[in-house]
Amino acid sequence: PDSIPLNPEDENRDPRVLFNDFKHNPKREAGPIDIQRTIGGFSHQGIPTFFRLPVALNPADLKAGKVDVAIMGASVDMSIGARGTAFGPQAVRTGERVGIWGQKNLMEHFAHPHVGTVVWQSVLNVVDYGDAPIDIQSQERSFPAVHKMVKEIAEAGVIPIIVGGDHSLSYPNIVAITDVYGKGNVGVVHFDAHFDGEPGFFGHYVSHGSWVKLVIDEGHVKGKNFIQVGLHSLSPGPDAMEWMRKNQMRYHMMAEIEARGWDAVMKDVFAEALDGPKYIFISIDYDCLEPGFAPGMGTPEPGGMTPMQLMNCIRGVAAQSQVVGVDLVEVNPIVDPSYVSAQIAVRLLGEALTGIAMHKKGITDPYYRDPKWVNHGVPLSK
Repeated sequence: PDSIPLNPEDENRDPRVLFNDFKHNPKREAGPIDIQRTIGGFSHQGIPTFFRLPVALNPADLKAGKVDVAIMGASVDMSIGARGTAFGPQAVRTGERVGIWGQKNLMEHFAHPHVGTVVWQSVLNVVDYGDAPIDIQSQERSFPAVHKMVKEIAEAGVIPIIVGGDHSLSYPNIVAITDVYGKGNVGVVHFDAHFDGEPGFFGHYVSHGSWVKLVIDEGHVKGKNFIQVGLHSLSPGPDAMEWMRKNQMRYHMMAEIEARGWDAVMKDVFAEALDGPKYIFISIDYDCLEPGFAPGMGTPEPGGMTPMQLMNCIRGVAAQSQVVGVDLVEVNPIVDPSYVSAQIAVRLLGEALTGIAMHKKGITDPYYRDPKWVNHGVPLSK
């Protein structure tokens, strides 16, 4: 047979058994739950949540809390790269090593980003939405759970941020987003070493290297509204390049960045992101970075971006565009014995949130810097 079916005698074959419906929890008023005992605190304190944020468990919590962004984990790890990305969500929850995490009033004083823009904690209501229930042996059983959670976040008028897990996650993520906003109404800005548009691997319908082809061929995203940044792997080959050009995809390889310079290419990316639908989904594959900076990735490809280049571009795209979803995938803490990769991943999420906060405040200039933080030869303090 092409595959071995689930055991028909096992009641656990129904994927719904993976969901906790919270029916045994005590009744409470809807709204985010702050589970930390300290007000603020350093990164080594407290119960791990993304940025030590409050927790939300259902759409009612999102609506009651007037939440802007919900961050969730999805530990799908079925890729043919190095296994270990299943630990990405928990690594990001505990990845900070320097900064203060916690309440807004503390963040407004201590959490000014290094670029001098806005403090997202003072602008956005953000929660940790928990992790999607994943069957570690099956994408087919895991993807519906991911899709369900992403869709219910988006339907509540909240921006989902999904931390993976391998890059096959972008398929259920983007399908969920276009289910809410409409096929063809969402553009994608995709940071990656790989173009991920292969027809499939070993007969499988979806993998971390084929999701781009699926979302375009199935009509979820138009090729002309799909922008790729940082490609520098063995693919795409000639046939794949023909498919990309046929679909009018826009792409910027590291060879182009080397020839033209980062600033020129980033300017093009900003312009292309605005040249299409109103809504934008940002997909960040961690392996777009140079592995010398961040070795904890699923499929490392030497010759990638610097963290600063990626941070600037993520923030700029999010500031100027109406972002309706973000995913950060392929963070693999198992292959990095240090804390560096997880800490950089935290900062990448922070830049996405900073850009979203800028957009909410009406600051859509992707190059914006707060004048009071720009040093013109005088002290930065008042």
